[in-house]
Amino acid sequence: QVQLVESGGGLVQAGGSLRLSCAASGRIFSTNAMGWYRQAPGKQRELVARITSRSITTYVDSVKGRFTISGDDAKNTVYLQMNNLKPEDTAVYYCYVAVSPSLAYWGQGTHVTVSS
Repeated sequence: QVQLVESGGGLVQAGGSLRLSCAASGRIFSTNAMGWYRQAPGKQRELVARITSRSITTYVDSVKGRFTISGDDAKNTVYLQMNNLKPEDTAVYYCYVAVSPSLAYWGQGTHVTVSS
């Protein structure tokens, strides 16, 4: 069974940086994509960033130029480097690994709070 463990969240001032990590355990035969969703209080969940097996990256417009998604195959880990954080980035961030177009595994979520 695949399990994803997230870390790296916390409290940071506006303009600061954080790096989220998501380590996968268990056997993964193939990966279509990995990425990060976030959900802020009172708002819908949104896809923040995604990286495909072809290393193609996608970002929601609000984080372009500030966030970078990357992966480490040796460690079976996906990262989200977040720079120039803004209060509107405050949310619970969830990582995921899609092993097929219809099956994905999710992390438990990590809290990110950005103060003004």
